Amino acid sequence: MRVFEQLQQRRGQLGKTLSGLATLTGISVPQVSNVLAGKVDSRGSTYEALAEALDARLVLVPKHLLPEVSRLLSGKSIGPDDVPTAVERFLGA
Repeated sequence: MRVFEQLQQRRGQLGKTLSGLATLTGISVPQVSNVLAGKVDSRGSTYEALAEALDARLVLVPKHLLPEVSRLLSGKSIGPDDVPTAVERFLGA
C-alpha cells in the first residue's frame, strides 16, 4: 500500500476532514486533497505533517526487516509459527 493510501485509510479511521487536516498542518485543503488522492508527488515533509496530524508516524522499514515488522504489526510474535506461546507451554499443550 502506498503512503498516500495509508494516510487516506487512517483519515477514514479517525473521521478527520480535509479542512481539519489543513488546519492542523498549514497545508491548503486542495493540496491535502491532492496528496491523499495520489494526484501529486509530494515531499516527505508533507507526508510527515499529514501523518503527525493523523496521530501516526511515517517510518521507513528496510526491506529485509519488512516480514518481521509486518508480523509484529499484525499482532503475531516474531519467530517461527510453530513455536508454542507462553500459555501453551504453561498448560503443557
